[in-house]
Amino acid sequence: MRVGLISDIHGNLPALDAVLAELERDGVDRIVCLGDVAVGPEPHATVARVHELGCPVVAGNWDAAFLGETRGPATDEVGAIVDEIHDWWGEQLSEEDRDVLRSFVPQLELELEVDGVPALCFHGSPRSYDDWVLATTPEDELEQMFGAERRPLLVGGHTHVQLLRRWDGALLVNPGSVGLPFLQAPPKRVLVAPWAEYAVLDAVDGRLHVDFRRTSFDVRAYLRASRASGMPHADWWADCWVLN
Repeated sequence: MRVGLISDIHGNLPALDAVLAELERDGVDRIVCLGDVAVGPEPHATVARVHELGCPVVAGNWDAAFLGETRGPATDEVGAIVDEIHDWWGEQLSEEDRDVLRSFVPQLELELEVDGVPALCFHGSPRSYDDWVLATTPEDELEQMFGAERRPLLVGGHTHVQLLRRWDGALLVNPGSVGLPFLQAPPKRVLVAPWAEYAVLDAVDGRLHVDFRRTSFDVRAYLRASRASGMPHADWWADCWVLN
């Protein structure tokens, strides 16, 4: 079985379409989305596109925020900017869009078996969609995040950085971000790479292959559309992208 993993689309429809076109050409058996679909310049269209796929979707932290989950107060200038943009993005969503977000699940088991046990998919960690799992996360913190939910294959998103890490007999996989891939994590400042990221899991004869991928899309056209959308702080958003 071949499974396409997408995560952290962040309202970036052209990036999503580029990734889905490659997955279609590749003939994957199914797609799993790891959350944070709508928060970005084209939230309505992106929610609709993901809904059309009919694939399982794990709820992300920003998906929950669109459904009224309280976010903590901004602690810096960037946080305040993001909050203002988020409020505008939320105004673009219909009640039908929010019904789609309500259908997202906290976590799911993926029938791509490793050692006879289904993989576990989540956004941040099984404990919280706000958890960051990085290459540098201490092992005792991972133990607290996963606890009894440990599986041989653990698949999450949230960090916007691709990850393949072995930990205590388990394999941690993060496909990166379709719509907002970070150049560093955790980011000291927001620097976004000019490509879309995803991954393909391939289980053949009891062996697991993890293929991390990047694909291109017209970033400059996307940023022009973002500036023209009426989104607040659109110039700040566009300036976060590293194009050279």
